[in-house]
Amino acid sequence: MFFPIAGKTLLEHQIERLTKAGCSNIILVAGAHNKDEAKRVRPDLEIIEQTDPAAGMQGAVLSALSVHPNEPLMIVSSNDVIDSDAYKKMMESDGDGAILAYNVDRYFPGGYLSVEGDRVTGIVEKPGEGNEPSTLINLVAHVHRDPHALLAALQAVDNTNDDGYEQALAKLFAEKTYKAVSYDGPWQAVKYPWHIVQLTELLLGEINGQAVHSTATVHESAEIIGNVIIDEGARVMHNAVIKGPAYIGKRVIVANNALVRGSSIGDDCVVGLNTEVKASALQSHVWTHMNYIGESVIGSNVSLGAGTVTGNLRLDEGEISSVVKGEKIATGLTKFGTVIGSDTRIGIHVSINPGVKIGTGTFVSSATLVSEDIPEKQFVSMKEGKLTMKENRTQTPTPEQRNVFKKGV
Repeated sequence: MFFPIAGKTLLEHQIERLTKAGCSNIILVAGAHNKDEAKRVRPDLEIIEQTDPAAGMQGAVLSALSVHPNEPLMIVSSNDVIDSDAYKKMMESDGDGAILAYNVDRYFPGGYLSVEGDRVTGIVEKPGEGNEPSTLINLVAHVHRDPHALLAALQAVDNTNDDGYEQALAKLFAEKTYKAVSYDGPWQAVKYPWHIVQLTELLLGEINGQAVHSTATVHESAEIIGNVIIDEGARVMHNAVIKGPAYIGKRVIVANNALVRGSSIGDDCVVGLNTEVKASALQSHVWTHMNYIGESVIGSNVSLGAGTVTGNLRLDEGEISSVVKGEKIATGLTKFGTVIGSDTRIGIHVSINPGVKIGTGTFVSSATLVSEDIPEKQFVSMKEGKLTMKENRTQTPTPEQRNVFKKGV
C-alpha cells in the first residue's frame, strides 16, 4: 500500500481514482500497524482503526459501520487497481447492491462469481482451474445500499473461520438483489510481489508527455525519450538515456552511460555508471553501479555492488514461477527478475536467478549465485560451490550514513 510508483504510493493512486470517479467521502480503515503511515500519507482523510485485525474484511467493515451505521457504502480494496470509470459504474448501478465483475480468460486464484443473468448468487473462492462457476472474477468494489442489512449479516456469521465477510455476502445474495457490474478496463491485482512489476507498467502508462522539474538538471548529451517525469533536484548526467514511460524521483542521480527504461525510480536513488534498469520499481535510497536490473522490485536502502545482475528470463523462455509460503506459484510472466527487501546489501558480481526473492536486512557476499529465496536477515555466501546461509548480525548502514558517498557523485 505504501510502495511508491511514479512518485505516489499505491494508497495515493487509489484515492486519486476514487476522487476522479466523484467519491467525496473517502474513509480509510487501517490496522494499528499501518494507521500512522496512512495518516502521514493522507492526513486530510478520516481514518478508522480496525478493532479486530484477526477478523479480516469482516472486522474492517464492522469497524467502519460502528462509526457510520446509517450510510450506504462502497467497499474498496487497496489491492485491486482499476480505472475510475469502474467506480462510476458501481455508483450508478441499481438493485440493493453491486459487485464489480471482471471477465478473465485464464485461471486466477481468487473469488469467482456465480450469476443468474446479472444477479449475483454466490462467490466461490479459489475453485481450482477447471472448476470455475463462471469467467467472472470478484473484484473488491462492492456497493451496499442497506447498511443495516449488511451489519445484521456480518453479526450473524460463524466466526470460527476467517471468511466472515464472505458468509455475510452469501446471506445478502439470498435475501436481496445484488447486481454484477461488468468491467473490462485495466485491472491489476496486487497480491504477490511480482504484481508490482505489472502495476508499474500500468501506472507509468498513464504518464503523458515530458515534465522536467525546474530544479532538475539534464546534461546536454543525455537523451530523454517519450513520456518521462524527472522530479525535483534530480540529475541526469553525461550520455545517460531515459526511455519512457519512466519516472525519476526527487534527488535521483542517473549517472554516466546509464539506461533507464519503463521504470519508476524512487527518491534519493543512484542509478550508477553503466547501469541498466528495465521495467522495474525502485523504492528509495537504492544504489547501483554497473548493474543490470530487469523486471524487478527493490525496497528502500538497498545497495548493489558492481557487476551484480538479475536474471529475468528462463533459458527455455517459459513462464517463471516463484515460491510463496512453500508453494510454487506461476507468475504468468515470462520476464520476472527479483524482489529485494529493504536494508539489504548485495556484493559485487552476484547473479540472481529469475523469480528469486531476497529478504529484508540480508547481506549477500560477492560472487554468489542466488538460486533460491533468501529469508530476511541472512548472511549469504558460496561455500564449495553451494549456497550457504547464516544469521546476519551486521547492522545495515542507514541512508543518512551513506550520504557521504553521494556528495562525491
